[in-house]
Amino acid sequence: MQAVHMRASAPCNASGAATAKLGSRQSIRGKAFATPRNGAKTKVIRTTRAVAVKAEVVASSTADKTEVSDSTDNVLAIILGGGAGTRLYPLTKTRAKPAVPLGANYRLIDIPVSNCINSDINKIYCLTQFNSASLNRHLSQAYNSNVGTYNRQGFVEVLAAQQSPVNKDWFQGTADAVRQYLWLFSESKCDEYLILSGDHLYRMDYRPFLKKHREVGADITVSAVPMDEERAAAFGLMKIDKSGRIIDFAEKPEGNALKAMAVDTTILGLDAERAKEMPFIASMGIYVFSAKAMESLLDTHFPESHDFGGEIIPSARDMGMHVHAFLYDGYWEDIGTIKAFYDANLNCNDPDKAKFSFYDRGSPIYTQSRFLPPSKLLDADVTRSTIGDGCFIHKSTISNSMIGLRSTIQHDCVIEDTMIMGADYYEETHECESLPGCTPIGIGAGTTIRKAIIDKNARIGMDCKIINKDNVKEANHEDEGYIIKDYIIVVCKDAIIRNGTII
Repeated sequence: MQAVHMRASAPCNASGAATAKLGSRQSIRGKAFATPRNGAKTKVIRTTRAVAVKAEVVASSTADKTEVSDSTDNVLAIILGGGAGTRLYPLTKTRAKPAVPLGANYRLIDIPVSNCINSDINKIYCLTQFNSASLNRHLSQAYNSNVGTYNRQGFVEVLAAQQSPVNKDWFQGTADAVRQYLWLFSESKCDEYLILSGDHLYRMDYRPFLKKHREVGADITVSAVPMDEERAAAFGLMKIDKSGRIIDFAEKPEGNALKAMAVDTTILGLDAERAKEMPFIASMGIYVFSAKAMESLLDTHFPESHDFGGEIIPSARDMGMHVHAFLYDGYWEDIGTIKAFYDANLNCNDPDKAKFSFYDRGSPIYTQSRFLPPSKLLDADVTRSTIGDGCFIHKSTISNSMIGLRSTIQHDCVIEDTMIMGADYYEETHECESLPGCTPIGIGAGTTIRKAIIDKNARIGMDCKIINKDNVKEANHEDEGYIIKDYIIVVCKDAIIRNGTII
């Protein structure tokens, strides 16, 4: 959608008006209009619309042709950073969930931001209230200098929870987070708000999603993935009518309630064979709201409701608003737990299981430019693994592992089925040697690590065995530098594991 000026009004430049400075808050977040220098008022008629209207004057009659646009000029993306991230703890101990490292070189927030950039959406906010420092630093260094184009500039910014004279509370939920900053979003003069999650792994072009929202004239459109019966009970499901309009919601239904949520997914574009295998549709937690609908729902109709999926959207349907479904038939994974996060990362190494790739030339995943040297592997045996930038690996064996930025792995190590997040900085050998009992950052010589996640800046000594030798499912040894969840050992950020330790 694009705000357009009727040709009946005089062009600003022709009248001598000063235009807004490119890159200014005025020109980026709103539409700026200046008055002519001679003081005469020029009448400017501004119309904002969800579809592009082309007017043609033919002889004595006027014919209007209407076509639906997939323009993103008047779309504001709002990425929800989530809560405290307890299911991902201890990875979220000192960082917001969207700032958790991913895929050797990236962070979770890079996924929705990259999807926005690839969809030509360049006005992006990320809402968070927990440990936002590293997230703010990453976004400012990665995107703000190069989002958009010369004459269509944008921004990527973090909005942290704050107290104000009218609201003394922190964010109470997804909808409440948006409500508290609705005054700022309305300044953008955007017609649609694209609500995204900061902890999903997927690649999506949002333009067909937005176009469907406009085609059907919906107030809210919910992106959904097809599901088989086995997995459907773990998600919030939706039921649709023959037009694709949502008529019912159910949160994690079971038994007969689950069967009652089955729908004909061919209505949304799935082929007949796959529709039989996947007769359910689950919400992805991704929505398009018309700006007017969002404002009336949050401020007028349901000012005490805090959650989009459980309260606002079902209530909007109940009051007669048009709530539509859009089918996304691609890889999508909610990586909000340690196991889901671990599996999603290591599956990227397996050519048979990999459903997400960081190597898509047409839709790249962007991140911060760190200008690190190439990784150096000296006599190392590496199979089915991903090695990030600036690593040093010496005479070690690595299989089915994800090795993050600046990782140092000394000689005779064995790393299997492990994600090592790397380090935030290099540490010179003499820096550690000069301190009594110092363990260098990285993996010490002769260490074996199996089925683990090693957080950033961890110092693991020599001849350690991090292998869950007792096959423990859950254990909390945070005071010793590690936690076990779903049989996966998670070594905490900045932890020190002394020489010869066996876990």
